This record gives sequence, structure tokens and C-alpha cells, in this order.
Amino acid sequence: MAGLFPPQERDWSLPAEAPLTSQAARRLGREAATQQAFEPATSALNEDWALDDPLYPERVRVWAEALGQSLVTERTAELADYQRGQRPACPPNAVPLLVIGMDGGRWQGREKDPETGSRWREEKVLTVSSYLPGDGKEEGRKPQKLVTTHLATTLPAKGFGPLARVEAERRGLRQALEVIALGDGGNWIDPLLLTFFCVLARIIDWCHAAEHLWDCAKAVHGAGTLQAAQMGERLEALLWDGRVEQVIAELTRASQTLGSPTPTDTPSSPRKILAGNVGYFTEHQKHMNYPEYRRRGWPIGSGETEAAVKQFNKRIKGTEQFWTHDGLEAILALRALWLSQDERWDNYWENRRAYVN
Repeated sequence: MAGLFPPQERDWSLPAEAPLTSQAARRLGREAATQQAFEPATSALNEDWALDDPLYPERVRVWAEALGQSLVTERTAELADYQRGQRPACPPNAVPLLVIGMDGGRWQGREKDPETGSRWREEKVLTVSSYLPGDGKEEGRKPQKLVTTHLATTLPAKGFGPLARVEAERRGLRQALEVIALGDGGNWIDPLLLTFFCVLARIIDWCHAAEHLWDCAKAVHGAGTLQAAQMGERLEALLWDGRVEQVIAELTRASQTLGSPTPTDTPSSPRKILAGNVGYFTEHQKHMNYPEYRRRGWPIGSGETEAAVKQFNKRIKGTEQFWTHDGLEAILALRALWLSQDERWDNYWENRRAYVN
């Protein structure tokens, strides 16, 4: 395909990250962001471009990571501007409801973590979704999701928080009529929300909470038994009606009957499950007022965030995929750009600086 890879010349306004035309760079970035590995991305490019000298996965990886690193650099610069008081551009109209979601995915490093001895690590994922609230009636209009955007990084919570704040501001955090947070109550999520966000409610995802109740019922009566099903349905009905105190009381009685966990108990032991969930529902009681959330027309499920984690993991998580921090950060940035639903992928490639120093 003649002319696809001309010499890199500033005067020609070609991307500095790779010796590609702007259109070719966009295509390579798309394949790297959407294929499950660099090998199928390379095969797709070779088939479509019909090059005399075919590309190899390592070359595609290097170019893709260079393109993604430009996004990371821009993101870092934007954060620095924000910390100096320069806010990102936000939507012209106030969003009726903005929902903040956070969760973690998994990836493998090339080297083992010296603290854990494992190659597996966690990336942190943010979704920011705009909604039209429901009408608050049980059989009425449900909350309607409009647009979701994404952020993912290998940074720890301390570094993830400021980036999440900037992304939320870009989506209209300051102008939104209502802002809530939805999640599973992970141990790093609540402290981060308290530090970087002021929301009307931090809601525990309904499905996660209900799943905890069914785990308790199975722990007490055994999986697949009629008694477990009856207990699970009863506890779920109490939770749906907002009677969290009654849920805690019943779980506490069951836990006391089984006795306190012992040092030899495994995480799946009934005593461990009951005691842990008494603590879970006690800690998050104020985040489980589901009747009030439904009355206000808010969503109570974090499906958008869970789906986002799966979408990132689909690209980066695999038994044969091993990453460096910088390489993965670059691909996560490309993937987030592609997954976001506000046309930022098109806008980025149409408006990016052609030559980056």
C-alpha cells in the first residue's frame, strides 16, 4: 500500500509517535484498543493494508503504546492545569443526574509484585454516567441512562482520585442537578469518594447487597435447600423495603448461633460469612435506603461500572498477557477513549495535534 508509511516529516504533519499517516495511526490505535491482543490486531492490519513488508506484533505494540502514551501525557497535563485552578470544559447544559461508579479489574505484570509475590494486580476503573431520573413510581418511568464515559489506570487510589475528579468535572459535575455514587462498597472506594466528591448519596449496588444476603442464607441452611431459599427471599424483601435494621438483627442472631469465627476458618466457612456480613450491612446501612432512592428516580444498580470492568479486562486480562505499568497505562488510555460514549474517540483523532514533540 504505497505511501502508507512515508518518512516522518514535521512539515507533513505526521504523528510523531509512529511513522504512520494520521489515518493509519487512528486505525492502528483502534485495533490495539479493541482486539484482545496485539497478534489479532496485527493480522487485521496486515490483511487490510496488504503491505509488501508485513507488520509484526511487537512493532504494533510499540506504536500503539506510543499513541496511548500521548493520551496519558495529555491527561497528566490536564490534571496539572486542574490543580492550578483551570477547569476542564463541561457540557453547556446542566445534567439532570450524574452517577459516579468505581471498581477494580485485574491484570498481570511481567514481574511479580514484591509485596504479594503475585503477578496479578488491580487496575482502577471509573464510569461517569448521565441519567434522566425516573418518576419514582414502582410501575412508572425508570431511570434512563444517557451517556457513559470511562477512565482506567494502574495508579493506586491516591493517584486515581484526582483523575476521577477531573473526568467527572468534564462531564458536568459542578453543574449537575443531582450527583450520586454507586458501587459495591469496596474498601478503597468510600474513602476516595469522601475525599474527592460531594454526592447526595453513596449507594451500595442492589445486586451486590442481595448477593450477600443469599450467601448468608446458604451458609446457614446449605446451598440448594428450601430453607435457604426462604431465608434469602425474606431477607431480600426486607432489604428492598429499607428495613436494614431487621436484616442486621436476623444476621446477628444467625451469626451468634453459629459462633464466632476461629483462626482455622476459611473465607467460605459459614461462621466467617455470617460474621463478615453482619459487619458489611452494619457499615453500609446508611447506603441502603432503597425505597428513598427509588422514590427519587435514581438507579440502584452499578451495572454500567461492572460492564466497564469486563470491557477493560476483555482487552488486558489473559493468561498469556503480561504487561509493564507504562505499556498497560497506554493501552488503558486508548481503550477508555474508545469505550466512552461521548464521541471523544472521533473528536480526539479529528482534532489532535498532528505532530507531538
